[in-house]
Amino acid sequence: MKLIKRFLRGLVAHLDLPLLMIVLALMAIGLLTVFSATSSAGFDKLDKQLVNMAMAGVIMLLVARTPPQTLMRFAVPLYVTGLVLLLGVALFGVVVNGSRRWLSLGIVRIQPSEIMKIAMPLMLAWYFQKNEAMLQARHFIIASIILLLPIGFVLKQPDLGTSLLIGAAGFFVIFLAGLPWKVMFGLAAAAGAALPFAWSLMHDYQQRRVMTLIDPTSDPLGAGYHIIQSTIAIGSGGSFGKGYLGGSQTHLEFIPEKHTDFIFAVFSEEWGLLGNGILLVLFTLLIGRGLMIAAGAPTLFSRLLAGAITLVFFIYAFVNMGMVSGILPVVGVPLPFISYGGTALVTLMLGIGILMSIQTHRMLVKK
Repeated sequence: MKLIKRFLRGLVAHLDLPLLMIVLALMAIGLLTVFSATSSAGFDKLDKQLVNMAMAGVIMLLVARTPPQTLMRFAVPLYVTGLVLLLGVALFGVVVNGSRRWLSLGIVRIQPSEIMKIAMPLMLAWYFQKNEAMLQARHFIIASIILLLPIGFVLKQPDLGTSLLIGAAGFFVIFLAGLPWKVMFGLAAAAGAALPFAWSLMHDYQQRRVMTLIDPTSDPLGAGYHIIQSTIAIGSGGSFGKGYLGGSQTHLEFIPEKHTDFIFAVFSEEWGLLGNGILLVLFTLLIGRGLMIAAGAPTLFSRLLAGAITLVFFIYAFVNMGMVSGILPVVGVPLPFISYGGTALVTLMLGIGILMSIQTHRMLVKK
């Protein structure tokens, strides 16, 4: 027993316990909700998710024990590798459900766009750290090119949700590095003016998602089905929910993708407004803790990286809850630490590991 206690103590030594406890609470909620969403099929999904969490947890611990200076050395190789793999997807990728997002490497298939969710903020934080002493307008232009290259590949697949997350991760680094407000207002105005052109470039299914957002009842059995069923589930949960495993929309199979992208509807139906409030508090604490770590980081690289990763967690949660609630288009973004899946969970836990690494380094420097 003493050996086990010593091992566990050494395992969590120097980890940021508030951040760890928040993440564990979210993952526990995720396990309960995944089981509820898939209980008709037995324990198969639950077992797989436990394996996913164990793998992601090990990766998080390894990254948490890696100094930020070492992480910085991986920035350029990881970004270049990601670009090469995205090019490989464009040329030789596997088509699944009409999208070319996967690359077959013999015994395994990988989704290179997931690599960019971490590689992008790492690369841009490294770039601004390298040019910290003489930041000029041209550095922000070059940073924008670094950001737009992988986004172009991912949009071509097409994968709007992942391109949004990669774009958000890169934009937050550029913003935190000191992008002037007047430039952001100018970009916002330009984006607004370009909307008609952007609309013409969107795929048919993407246009349908936007039109469905405006009026889901225009196609209740097609494009509008997801939103209609999820909003019914959320509304039927009321103030206190129908109770665990008691959601009728969930267990009568009305909610599509109920263990992945639309798991928030399952949770809302069973736990109601009260449960949603607790979930929002946990995400708020997660984001607040991440921003505190970013504010106390000792280097520009650490500050930019921690800030961008934390704000990407916010984007994940906001976009998922927004699309499930019917206030944003459906773009295929999982609810962080709650939705079933291995790849996205590993990416999220990599981000947590990086935050842990930055906080650990700061505390050691203080000592």
